[in-house]
Amino acid sequence: MSNAIFARSRELKELEKLYSSEKPEFLAIYGRRRVGKTFLVREFFKNKGLYFALTGIKGATTHKQLKNFVEEFTRVFGKSQEYTPPTNWFEAFALLRKAIEKVQGSKRIILFFDELPWLATARSGFLQDLDHIWNRYLSEDNRIILIVCGSAASWMIRKIVRNKGGLHGRLTANIRLLPFDLRETEEFLQSRGIQLNRRAIVDIYMAIGGVPKYLNFVQKGLSALQIVSSLCFNGPLVDEFNELYASLFELHHRHVSIVKALAAHPGGLMKSAIAELTSLSPGGGMNLVLEELEQSGFILAIRDFGKQKKEIRYRLVDEYSLFYLKWESQAKENNLQLWDDQFWMKVYNTPFGLTWAGHAFEILCLKHLPNIKEALGIAGVLTNASGWVYKPPKGINERGVQIDLLIDRADNCINLCEIKYCNEEFVINKACDKELREKKSIFLSHTKSKKNVFLTLISPYGVKKNAGYFGTADVVLTMDALF
Repeated sequence: MSNAIFARSRELKELEKLYSSEKPEFLAIYGRRRVGKTFLVREFFKNKGLYFALTGIKGATTHKQLKNFVEEFTRVFGKSQEYTPPTNWFEAFALLRKAIEKVQGSKRIILFFDELPWLATARSGFLQDLDHIWNRYLSEDNRIILIVCGSAASWMIRKIVRNKGGLHGRLTANIRLLPFDLRETEEFLQSRGIQLNRRAIVDIYMAIGGVPKYLNFVQKGLSALQIVSSLCFNGPLVDEFNELYASLFELHHRHVSIVKALAAHPGGLMKSAIAELTSLSPGGGMNLVLEELEQSGFILAIRDFGKQKKEIRYRLVDEYSLFYLKWESQAKENNLQLWDDQFWMKVYNTPFGLTWAGHAFEILCLKHLPNIKEALGIAGVLTNASGWVYKPPKGINERGVQIDLLIDRADNCINLCEIKYCNEEFVINKACDKELREKKSIFLSHTKSKKNVFLTLISPYGVKKNAGYFGTADVVLTMDALF
């Protein structure tokens, strides 16, 4: 395994398994832009055999893609003869097959087709011809590892992973490459000699997430606030938002309109509300956009406890998108980055900044649910994570309740998770004690649940057990649980 690859132990084991199998393998790998897909494949397979890598060019004609193919073909298989540029993918793959047949020995032959959606455009014939060469030739050669890769996750799933045609059932493996989680982010930064405490890592993660390319921009010797400021307001991520969505989705303005609507409603929205706010029809078109955003990791579909499956709330859970729409776009509109490079450091500890941080910390917890389960000692217990919202009918003198994370457990228990972001130990005063107890009481009253219900408080530094500590929370978790 390459020492250049950090925090990808699961993926490296899968690649090692494929490489050592001594039989033909067909791998699909997908994940959002900047997550390190190409780097992972290239670094793992370098010096492990004959390596052919073709990268699709966005918006290019098939003719130009084929010229790119010939250049890579010539690089890998030598310049001993002049090759007539193929006129279509059938001819290109035939040329590739004949060259492979001439390769002597048993060393692995890795065929890597990167940015596949840009190669396999609607009238290119790429997928049909790839289907043909794999089924007829490559799948009979024990040396072959065929890898297809793309950033448009939903496209990869529909066209490759769940293919209904000739490629159906042909994959031998697939990898969905996700951004780093908190522990992997810590490991990655340490590998680059950047030593930050966990609070600083949490603050950076809440702004830019665990995207390796973004984290690669982090410099030594800066505080978390300085790092976020240098990346997002005066650095490489200033224009990333529009480039990100444009690179992943056709008609990306539809995706951006939904993301903006969800950013303005951090608690989430039902499909009908999204349709109303975006003017998108709530039919198949919007369903596809929602699926594409979900498969790419930008949004999360949350079913409320006790509700029907169709009653789903969608939440924006992409850290960078939420941060950009809350702060960077505001700074751009007011031209703040040109005259005040201290903008983020000034706004962070304001009420507006702390409100944003509260929502961002909730998202952090939602995305690190396996870590929370492990900290609760229920890693092996079947659970269902959801939210719960109660709005009292008009005329009823009862407070509304929203629970952002509810863990319904198969061992006859429920964890009602109260997520609080603060700069020190959280203090449960009399008002907070009353609020938490009411939440639990209202939940039990309206759900009629017979399970044991544990109030679970998650806060960066836990709860302050001073003289006024009420012991309201049954379980208290700190940010260390998320690592």
